[in-house]
Amino acid sequence: MDIFYPVQLLANIITSNWLGLTKNSYLSSALNFFIYDTIKIGILLVFINYLMAVTRYYFPTEKVRDILTKRRWFGLDYLFATLLGVVTPFCSCSSIPLFIGFLSAGIPLGVTFAFLIASPLVNESSLILFPVLFGLKTTIIYNLVGVVVAIVGGIIIQKLHLEKYVNVELLKYKSKTDIEAENSGKKL
Repeated sequence: MDIFYPVQLLANIITSNWLGLTKNSYLSSALNFFIYDTIKIGILLVFINYLMAVTRYYFPTEKVRDILTKRRWFGLDYLFATLLGVVTPFCSCSSIPLFIGFLSAGIPLGVTFAFLIASPLVNESSLILFPVLFGLKTTIIYNLVGVVVAIVGGIIIQKLHLEKYVNVELLKYKSKTDIEAENSGKKL
């Protein structure tokens, strides 16, 4: 059963009953698809962003920062960020709140961008479905190229020193640990 079946019914009602379009016309089909997908994507975005806000609040970004910034070997932090992006099952819509959380935790911009590039590019569908659809060789090439693009993209962004272009308002996020630290500081 399709969980968006009620949305499809609403799209059918809007196109057929309210607008009076015949069901088999190209205009009706295109408008029905547009209404259905717009509502469905809107619902998904609200749900995913809410889920990511909760995740950002409870996700220990400080631990991720320590993992990604304590390494002193060139490129290893970019590789770790890219691999974190690979294993997180998020699309770009839900990776952006994590991206903002990582920036606010003090993770360097280039390392954070390596995560942001890899997260939607190399994911579970490319690891699981691609071998069946395109073959193992194409899957390996696609995923390796995706990892290399994420690492090189992160390094380039870091070398360009683009931190000054990041909106300061985006960095005002506070994790649960930050809030607890502030509260314990106020009680002293």
